[in-house]
Amino acid sequence: MVTAAETTKPAQEKRSARHAFVQGVHGVRYQVKDVARSVTFYATHLGFTLEHQQLPAFANVSLGDAKILLSGPQASGSRPMPDGQQQEPGGWNRIVLRINDLPAFIETLKKAGLHFRNDMETGPGGRQIQLEDPDGNPIELFEPAR
Repeated sequence: MVTAAETTKPAQEKRSARHAFVQGVHGVRYQVKDVARSVTFYATHLGFTLEHQQLPAFANVSLGDAKILLSGPQASGSRPMPDGQQQEPGGWNRIVLRINDLPAFIETLKKAGLHFRNDMETGPGGRQIQLEDPDGNPIELFEPAR
């Protein structure tokens, strides 16, 4: 049974009390080959802010509450798995950025010489396209349907 005192707790306090160990999302980790180059890409083309860097191994960039942890080959977050498998950039999991006027933004990025994995797709929820960072990590640019 929920008491009156529990219903007045701030929402964040209630959320953190739901699990004894998991406190929230710290960020999304991307494996990169050149951390400085990646910081420049995210800041210049997508408006991220550099929060912290330990070159050449690591940097943390943010956009609002979203954080991307950029791990170079020297970072502890890039070490091989116990079976020897190397962590590498690329794959299909991705961060999704909400965009205003997706077609215009695509044209701006194309003029800057950036690489896209596909053409813009349109569906009932909106339209999207996959951009690649300099190491091939996908970033989905998404404009919700109005």
